[in-house]
Amino acid sequence: MDSPILHFITPPIPYFIDCGRAYYEAGEYHISRSDIGVFDLIVVTRGSLAISENGTEWLLEQGEALILKPDGHHYGYAACNEATEMIWIHFQTYGSWRESSNMDECLANQTELIKTHKVSAYLNHCDVCSIFIPKHTRITTKDIELLEHFSQLDQEPQSMRNWKRQASFQQFMQHMDLGLSSLSDVAAIRIAEKVELYIRQNYPLPISNPMLQKELNYHPNYLARSMLKVYGMTPMEYLLHYRIEQAKKLLLQTAWPVARIAEEIGFNHVSYFSSCFAKREGISPSNFRSKFTNTETNSTTHSELML
Repeated sequence: MDSPILHFITPPIPYFIDCGRAYYEAGEYHISRSDIGVFDLIVVTRGSLAISENGTEWLLEQGEALILKPDGHHYGYAACNEATEMIWIHFQTYGSWRESSNMDECLANQTELIKTHKVSAYLNHCDVCSIFIPKHTRITTKDIELLEHFSQLDQEPQSMRNWKRQASFQQFMQHMDLGLSSLSDVAAIRIAEKVELYIRQNYPLPISNPMLQKELNYHPNYLARSMLKVYGMTPMEYLLHYRIEQAKKLLLQTAWPVARIAEEIGFNHVSYFSSCFAKREGISPSNFRSKFTNTETNSTTHSELML
């Protein structure tokens, strides 16, 4: 089933807000509303529902799901021709997202969306990845069971109910994400994930394209194409990206000298590390540390105490 794709950058993962059921008699319409401020996941469990978003129309049959955007105009474009029931879930995200027409468009815009995410989201020194959710899809029996679980949680105390609903929602979204991935280039995704995992586990080592070829048994050109398709960067670009992200963590979490941090993350020369860091972050490693930890203030106070 061809469908636009909602592309979310995470963390943070889209989070659950509220859920419920809605019923329509024959002849009734879905309500008209605009800019509701949350994503609205609709799953028809009985009958059919005619709904439009910004002029695009869908006729949802039993077992079909649609995600409406928080900034759109949603309305029923035709009356229900029979008794209809649906489950709705409201959710939102603090991260960057966009709607794309297909997976190729998602991957082509991934690097730009990640850059936007790092500016708008509160996470400035954390790995990020993508979640791809079909806007319109037919869901599985397993997904229906997860959704039915939301109603069962009404019997739980509120404190437990909210935790369990969030966990069930994330499991549901994960199923949708994995289901869509299986429709794309599965081989490229799996290879890219192997490269990414190898780099994460071995980044302090002198990793090179020949080393990746030997370890993963694929030609460097194929590894590069797979990484570009999935992560928007080559293996060596991802290695540099990951090392810099680890450096940022060490700068904020330790008092190690910059030279030691450079060595710990795989750089042979501190000057080269500083140059790469400044090129990517627009600030030197030392100034990055001072900006977030008040190192200069702490050093001054310590010196005064020694006098």
